[in-house]
Amino acid sequence: MGPRRLFADPTLTFTALALSLYGIAMVYSAGQTDVSTSATLAWQAQLRWLVLGVVAAFIVSRGTVRFIEYVTVPAYLLSLVLLLLTLRFGGGAGTAASSHSWLMIAGRRLGQPSEIAKLTTVLMLARSLSVFRQPPRSLLELWKPMLIVLAPLTLIMAQPDLGSALVFIGIFFAMLFWMGVEWRLLLLLASPGISLVLAFSTGLWGAWFAFLLLLVFWVRPYLWESVTLVLSNVALGVVAPKLWERLQPYQQHRLLTFLDPSIDPRRTGWHVLQSKVAIGSGGWTGKGYLAGSQKRLAFLPEQHTDFIFAVLGEELGFLGVTVALVLFLVLLRRSVQIASNASEPVGSLAAFGLASVWVVHIIVNVGMTLNLMPITGIPLPFFSYGGSFMLSCWLAIGLLARIASEGRGAQTAGYSR
Repeated sequence: MGPRRLFADPTLTFTALALSLYGIAMVYSAGQTDVSTSATLAWQAQLRWLVLGVVAAFIVSRGTVRFIEYVTVPAYLLSLVLLLLTLRFGGGAGTAASSHSWLMIAGRRLGQPSEIAKLTTVLMLARSLSVFRQPPRSLLELWKPMLIVLAPLTLIMAQPDLGSALVFIGIFFAMLFWMGVEWRLLLLLASPGISLVLAFSTGLWGAWFAFLLLLVFWVRPYLWESVTLVLSNVALGVVAPKLWERLQPYQQHRLLTFLDPSIDPRRTGWHVLQSKVAIGSGGWTGKGYLAGSQKRLAFLPEQHTDFIFAVLGEELGFLGVTVALVLFLVLLRRSVQIASNASEPVGSLAAFGLASVWVVHIIVNVGMTLNLMPITGIPLPFFSYGGSFMLSCWLAIGLLARIASEGRGAQTAGYSR
C-alpha cells in the first residue's frame, strides 16, 4: 500500500493543479473588461476555493477505500436532503437564473448541492454495482442502481437543471459500461429517452421504433420487460409534445436556438452567437491574454462561468485550447488507469464514475460554446468560476488518489469485459 497522502499520485495531482491555475488565469482575464461586471474579483474567490479544495482532497486521500465505502450511504442521504432543501430555499444564477439549483440562506448563495450529489451518487452506485459477480444480463437486476440514480435525478429535474441531469444519466451508463453490461442491454435501457428525443419527428420515431422491436426480438428479455419497454417507448412518443409544453420558456428557447441561433439573436441566441464569434476570432494563437475584444466589451455573457471556454479560444486561440484539452486528456487517461489498476471492484467503479463526471461536463460545456450542444448552464471542470464545483472536482481528485494508492499494478477489477 502506498503512502496515504495526496501527492502519492503526482501525475493526477499536478495535472489537476495545472488545470486549476490555468482556469484561474482565465477567470482573472474574464473579469478584465471595459465595463463593470460581476466577474472582476471572481478570480480571488476561485483561488480561495482552490486552496480549500486541495486541503479537502488531502483529507479525503488519507481515508481508506473501506472507510469511504462505509460513509457512502450517509453522505448520499445527506446530499438528497440538501437537494430537497434547495427546492424550498434555492435560487438560480448565470444562464440558469430562473432555476432553483443554488442553496440560498438569507439571500446568500451557499453552493450547488447537485455537485456534491454527483460524487455521492458515483460512490453509491459503485457500492451497489460492486456486489455483482457477473455483469447484469437483465433490466430486473438493475432496479436498485436505477433507483440510486433516479432519486437525485428527479430532485434535480424539479429545480429544473437539465445540465446536471445529463451528468447523472452519463454517470449511470458509463459505470454500467465499465462493469461489462452488454451494449444491447444498455440500448434497451436508454430506449425511452431516445424515443422522447425522436418523438418530435414522426419519421425518425417510426424508424427508431421499428429498430427497437427488432432489438427486443434479438435480445429476448423477459416478457414483462419486453412489454414494459415497448409501452414506455410508445407512451413517451405520445406525451413528448405535452412535456415540451411543460418546459420552462427559457428551456424551450435554448433548444430552439440550438437548432437555429438566428431566430432570437438578441436574447436566447445571443449567448451562442457571441461565443462562436469569440472562438472564431481567436485563430491559431489568439488575440493575446487579456486582449479579447468580445470579452473586454462584455459582449460574451457569463464569460467567467458557463462560457469560459470562449474566453480561452478568443485570447489564446487554437494553441491555448489544445493545451487545455491535452491536460484534460492526461487527467482522464490517468483516472481510467486508476480504475483499471484498482484492487477491488468498488474502487474501480468509483474511479471510472468520477472520470465520467468530467467527461460529460467537458463534452457538454465545450459543445454548447460551439453550438454543438444546447445551452444547459453546465460548467467546465477546473476552469469555470464556481466554488462548489471547484470543491467537488478536488474531492474527486482526493478520492482518485486514495484509490490509486491502494491499487495493485495493472490488475483489473475482476469483471469479464
